[in-house]
Amino acid sequence: MLKGVSEPTLERIADEMPGWRRAENLRAEFVSGGITNRNFRIFADGDSYFVRLAGAETAALGIDRGHEKRTVECAAEAGVGPKVVAYFPEHGCLVTEWIEGPLVPPEDLKKRDTLELLVRSVKTFHEDCAPIPGSFSPFRVVEQYKEFAESRGLEMPQIYFHLSGIADEIEASFQENPASDCPCHNDLLNANFLNCGDRIAIVDYEYAGMGDPFFDLGNLSINNDFDEATDAMLLEMYFGEATPARMARLKLMRVMSDFREAMWGVMQQVLSDLDFDYVEYADTHFQRCKKQSEDERYRRWIEDAAGRV
Repeated sequence: MLKGVSEPTLERIADEMPGWRRAENLRAEFVSGGITNRNFRIFADGDSYFVRLAGAETAALGIDRGHEKRTVECAAEAGVGPKVVAYFPEHGCLVTEWIEGPLVPPEDLKKRDTLELLVRSVKTFHEDCAPIPGSFSPFRVVEQYKEFAESRGLEMPQIYFHLSGIADEIEASFQENPASDCPCHNDLLNANFLNCGDRIAIVDYEYAGMGDPFFDLGNLSINNDFDEATDAMLLEMYFGEATPARMARLKLMRVMSDFREAMWGVMQQVLSDLDFDYVEYADTHFQRCKKQSEDERYRRWIEDAAGRV
């Protein structure tokens, strides 16, 4: 019998997992921090597992749970993610091994030793992982989120239309010399990094897809409040050199990361039943995105990003 949490779906899953059904000590703990799904840690006779129960209508966010499962398997094979234990599509549930290790604080990511470990994991996922299902483009995602939110009756904030023009300009610059698609995580928050000592494991692959590696780099930078020196260090570790074109693409993908995040907050206003202020969340990212696009270096970034990387 499952103890610790009263959750009917979790109880049904526990009944369907042979190893858990026979466990003498079976206990669940809620894992806080998620603002899309409900996450739990399961203890079964000394073993630990991570269980994700999908949030409401997450397919509208571009999440394909079958794709997520396969991506996690690929990441595990590459040595950067947890192993899949079970998948229950009828319950919107993915079960993986529990990876022991503390979250990496954002301030630690600005330290050379820690950033080197993370870059090694990110680059391994980009270069050594098998091709994963699905694709990801921040330029298409913000458009898709707009269309869906409007279809549910939400009036789009005016700042969207201003930023949409910025996005068009950035995309046109990148198309001059497009980067090759590779497996990308697309949600590189510090909450998804676990310090395992000699490596940093990356979890939560629900937004992953084949895409531009510079989105991951820009996403990592803006999500963890990297400064100029850390951005340069990130590019040097990843490429060996921080050229003007590489720096420009990172900076512009920081802009697109915030635009995507703001529109994610807009989407959640019509989807989520979690107790969270998605209006404030969206506005915070809209304003930060706009501020970045008003940087005095923006025009140079657009020009430099068109060069070869």
